[in-house]
Amino acid sequence: MVDFGRVLTAMVTPFKKDGSVDYDVAAKLAAYLVNNGTDTLVVCGTTGESPTLTWEEEYQLFIVVLEAVAQKALVIAGCGSNSTKEAIAATQKAAKIGIHGTLQVVPYYNKPPQAGLYQHFQAIAQACPDLPMLLYNIPGRTGQNLQPETVARLSEIKNIVGIKESTGNIDQVSEIRRLTPKEFQIYSGDDHMTLPLLSIGAKGVVSVASHLVGVQLQRMIQAFDSGQFQVATEIHLKLFPLFKALFATTSPILIKKALELLGWEVGSTRLPLSEVGSEEVVQKLEMVLKELNLTKARTF
Repeated sequence: MVDFGRVLTAMVTPFKKDGSVDYDVAAKLAAYLVNNGTDTLVVCGTTGESPTLTWEEEYQLFIVVLEAVAQKALVIAGCGSNSTKEAIAATQKAAKIGIHGTLQVVPYYNKPPQAGLYQHFQAIAQACPDLPMLLYNIPGRTGQNLQPETVARLSEIKNIVGIKESTGNIDQVSEIRRLTPKEFQIYSGDDHMTLPLLSIGAKGVVSVASHLVGVQLQRMIQAFDSGQFQVATEIHLKLFPLFKALFATTSPILIKKALELLGWEVGSTRLPLSEVGSEEVVQKLEMVLKELNLTKARTF
């Protein structure tokens, strides 16, 4: 079974001033992340603003990031859709360029029942049987929760190897862990939930904060795995203000702002996501970055 590692970065998509994708910056950012704690890059997920990217832009991003990291890291392509047919087509196209895995979000807006969710993911997996798949459950954005019993059924499909769980519900993740094989990989979809979920059998995190503190997140998880629970807790508590500051408004608005403050020209978000809007929120973010000694000089 493929090993995506402990720290997976949900990579932002850089934009130029005219709103087009900046593939050069994307390549540089991908290389930087891999050299600073990231095991696997997740491209064109929620943090990558997939709802406002065209399929052509996404496909080009997959190619650019694959080339940028070469053999140094794995790349997962966000190919999910609320149309099963569309998700299959996008996944098959990504598979042809050598992507290492695919992230498939719960279909949004149409709120399929659990039977429909099972059939949706089953159809994608069967259409690309050699490509490892991570399920992505984020009901706060999709409007539908992928229930643990459905996850358990899906875990029986050979190439469905894990899940990014973004419910913030420890009971749900506990039930998923109880019902799935031990090799089924559970990743926290929220930075602040990483340490709590490690305690009930999660493997790691699909992280936003790892753009800034990937090395520290690796240390935290390694400390937990080696039984150094106090050390892991200390790192978690030190990073906790950053986790909260990055989500003071809709993500990825503030992670892009943080990267900008550290010298990365990633551009703003695409509409309908807007600028931060609150100077107080930005000031809080700047304060947290300074407290963690995250500065331009250190970053570069």
